Amino acid sequence: MLAVAEMDPGISDDIVLRLASDRGSLLMTADKDFGELVFRQRRVTSGIVLMRLAGMNPIEKADVVAATVRSHADELAGAFTVITAKTVRVRRRFA
Repeated sequence: MLAVAEMDPGISDDIVLRLASDRGSLLMTADKDFGELVFRQRRVTSGIVLMRLAGMNPIEKADVVAATVRSHADELAGAFTVITAKTVRVRRRFA
């Protein structure tokens, strides 16, 4: 596991996406800008999980993310997934 904040918090989203893709890693983020890179710019990704969990404490967020990964593990690779407190939406990048 790599944490951008620990590596270089100033690197661009483009580089973060490339690093994750090159490693075949699932990118977990709260940054909505990755949707722009994936859907409008058609950038390659190994999978992105966008966490929309504002207002939750870190323990609650971790529980929701862990439960999502457990229950949707087979669907996350290559998909753009949005997690909210009440829903999980898994969207394939290309139809």
